[in-house]
Amino acid sequence: MTATTFTRMLTDEVLPKLQSLTDQGDLVRNIVTTLALEIIEGTIPVGFELTSVELGKRFHTSRTPVREALAVLSREGLVEIRPRVRPRVSRLSPKEVRDFYHVRATLYSLVSREIVRHASTEDLTTLEGPLELMRSAAGEGNVDMYFSQSVRFRQREVELGNNPLVGNMIDSLGLRVLRVRRRGLTLPGRLARSYQDHRSLYDAYLERNETLARALTESLVLRALKALEENDFEGI
Repeated sequence: MTATTFTRMLTDEVLPKLQSLTDQGDLVRNIVTTLALEIIEGTIPVGFELTSVELGKRFHTSRTPVREALAVLSREGLVEIRPRVRPRVSRLSPKEVRDFYHVRATLYSLVSREIVRHASTEDLTTLEGPLELMRSAAGEGNVDMYFSQSVRFRQREVELGNNPLVGNMIDSLGLRVLRVRRRGLTLPGRLARSYQDHRSLYDAYLERNETLARALTESLVLRALKALEENDFEGI
């Protein structure tokens, strides 16, 4: 999957859910999209300084839209802004990463409960599209394609769960979670393992096995955390 396709997914499916972008114009949205993509993919590394002067030159604009875009990225946890210090790409501590994953495991367990109880079989089949593309991407070792489709799979789950409160809580975790999730998928063997876990979860949905589905979705999230913990993730 090309960066352009991933950018479109970020722009069309992820960013519109961010309340911090609600009142922003197209220029600010473009800056946020571009920088968010580069931070999530690791093109802009942790700790990198983001000066309004240099970014203004890059995006051919004044400092004001740049500062507004950096403020949005700060609220989403991708950029750190402190007094008398240049803005820089934020660093997530191991504790923050663990907290994110444990919260996500709990929230998606609730999503799985709602899916088993209320989603129709026809609704469940809408998960097959992203799941098949995840299978293909895992076979090819295509991290970007797999990442995009796994995000779509999870977004569709939230829609099928039809619990706005839980959905809003998941959305509130923001873009910082995407950065950590993508980093985890670059680890050896993670694509194949992740696909198998998602496949098993889908089968549990079809079987209407609530206990198994909830256990699988928690295991899926926490297995990803364990993979990070087994590697050095100080620089996320």
